[in-house]
Amino acid sequence: MTRSYPAIMGRGEYICAKKIAAALVALALTGALAACGGKNHGAAEQETAAASQDLIIRATNWQFDQAEYKVPKDTPIRYTLENEQGAHGVEIEKGGVKLSNGKKSKVATLAAGTYTIKCSVVCGQGHLSMKAKLIVE
Repeated sequence: MTRSYPAIMGRGEYICAKKIAAALVALALTGALAACGGKNHGAAEQETAAASQDLIIRATNWQFDQAEYKVPKDTPIRYTLENEQGAHGVEIEKGGVKLSNGKKSKVATLAAGTYTIKCSVVCGQGHLSMKAKLIVE
């Protein structure tokens, strides 16, 4: 007769220990899933509601849909990324706006000036030339 449980405990104790271990694993997974789920009703959603204008930046492989975008200064703008082809991100240099698949829109108010929009996700051979201008006036 071969034993399939440790010699330091009886068969009944071993089965009970396995059930407790399985319950603890299930409880830990439930806690982890609960922590990851649900909506975040924080500042990002409040910022989104405060936008008075929208700017949608569409990205395809190695280019944005426009070479130049214009928005008014001192106005809350909701910047939104739409990936039409490939995986891309948007960073408005010195503007504090960074968008990617995880965060596709952000509200920001920028001072007057010219900003560089660049792809923030390495997307292939044309990645370094994937740029546009944002003129805030």
